[in-house]
Amino acid sequence: MTERPSNPVGSPAELATALRATGYLADDGLATATFLAMQMNRPLFCEGEPGTGKTALAQALAEVLGAELIRLQCHDGIDASQALYDWDFPRQLLHLRALEAAASATGETLDADAVEASLYDPRFLLARPILRALQTSPSVLLIDEVDRADDEFEAFLLEVLTEHAVSIPEVGEIRAKDPPLVVLTSNRTREVHDALKRRCLYLWLDHPDLQREIQILHSRLPGLPERLAAQVAGAVRQLRQADLLKPPGVAETIDWARALQLVGARHLDVDSAAATLGAVLKYREDADRVRNQLDALLAS
Repeated sequence: MTERPSNPVGSPAELATALRATGYLADDGLATATFLAMQMNRPLFCEGEPGTGKTALAQALAEVLGAELIRLQCHDGIDASQALYDWDFPRQLLHLRALEAAASATGETLDADAVEASLYDPRFLLARPILRALQTSPSVLLIDEVDRADDEFEAFLLEVLTEHAVSIPEVGEIRAKDPPLVVLTSNRTREVHDALKRRCLYLWLDHPDLQREIQILHSRLPGLPERLAAQVAGAVRQLRQADLLKPPGVAETIDWARALQLVGARHLDVDSAAATLGAVLKYREDADRVRNQLDALLAS
């Protein structure tokens, strides 16, 4: 197996410190699982509710490693060509017309095999995220929301993640000199097959506890008043326990606190909460329900 370059962190504690410097606060379990994925050259499979920091972890790791973050956003119907490579058909067509024009001007006859070979030159190859990650060193490959893809796409990922190589019929095999650090995320909208999970180290991410969320707010928003940070984190905690269509994640907590800062709020009251509710709740039904219960929410 191809080895990834040496890591700039020598222990889970050092990794947690490095992540903290980027603004990402990692607990011991997260830091250990991520450190082992880096050391063992294994993909890290992060599962959890939306907004628990899965995507942000990949972004922070890219910053820690000084690597390029390459993101593949999965969706229903995604196939290998969207993830791997495609050919630049307009440029190929222009190239073909240029060859025909040159041959016509000189009276030469085009060699069909030579023309075909020139059309599939690597300069016409469009690298999609996975191929880019194999060709880029160092890189962090984020395969986001893999649970939205289908079984066929999972099978394709198995081969790529195991071999760190892809085969292109017209070009040949392209193998990563230095494999990317791969982070897969899932919101658990469906169960991902065991075969894919077995090739990864598994990490479940939950919403942070109250104190850690307050720490996250202070890390991301220096100068945020202590009282406001505690009130926002406490209110979001209450919202997550309510029966909402879309409970807020950590990103929404940060957005809400930032919005309150921008309107000059020093603490969270009914008026400031109502005015900025769109930063934390993204469905009208949720906003209407919470707006009618703000007094009880802020009193709890």
